[in-house]
Amino acid sequence: MQLNHKIQGHGHPVILLHGLFGALDNLGALARYLISNYQVISVDLANHGQSKHTTDTTYQTMASDVIALLDDLELSKVTLVGHSMGGKVAMEIALAAPERVTALIIADIAPVSYTDRHMLVFNALKSIELNTLSNRKEAQQQLERMGVDSAICGFLLKNLVKTEQGFQWRCNLDGLEQAYPAIISGLTTDRQYCGPTLFIKGEQSDYIVAEHRPAINQFFPSANAKIIQGTGHWLHAEKPKVFNKIVIDFINKSVKDSGD
Repeated sequence: MQLNHKIQGHGHPVILLHGLFGALDNLGALARYLISNYQVISVDLANHGQSKHTTDTTYQTMASDVIALLDDLELSKVTLVGHSMGGKVAMEIALAAPERVTALIIADIAPVSYTDRHMLVFNALKSIELNTLSNRKEAQQQLERMGVDSAICGFLLKNLVKTEQGFQWRCNLDGLEQAYPAIISGLTTDRQYCGPTLFIKGEQSDYIVAEHRPAINQFFPSANAKIIQGTGHWLHAEKPKVFNKIVIDFINKSVKDSGD
């Protein structure tokens, strides 16, 4: 089953991959910034948005899904941009099929294992009784009572949709919880991607720290890094102008140098 996706613009193709609990519109501001010069394909990863629900959610399978989409769209070579979990998917694609990747841009994630950071979120989302839920505000109040930050609540509740049968989760909540150990795992391949690679870190985020540099260099020996001051893990939303400029400058140079 093809992943749900949205295509905008023309030119060298740029694939945008969202993070956990996200959807293809999460990087919408970047997509709008890029479409005057590039063809932008925003993707719903498996168990997110309108894409397939599955119990097989590893970085290998998520990467294979995106590569299959590239085949369907007859895209031989692309630039990949991924945030958080989507960044790990992008890394896995570049390592599995380096000949198909012009450049790799990773937003605030490293190719390493992480400790559990989301069980509060899973428990809070699962605590909401959808069959008795009256409105979105009520859902937000329930999440906040469970200890979820109000700003994160707004992001999470983009997954809450109202149907004729009542409120439902758009993402596959049970599937994501089951796959969570794989989602927080590190990359395990012995391959490398030696093409242009940029890691963009939020200054206040601990998703990329100095101790991760050896792992980054192991997989991506050509990697460079940028830090966006005054931002955390949601750097693309907190300082979109700065983030978008860094991304397009790197893409422009990489595409020009490659001749793609």
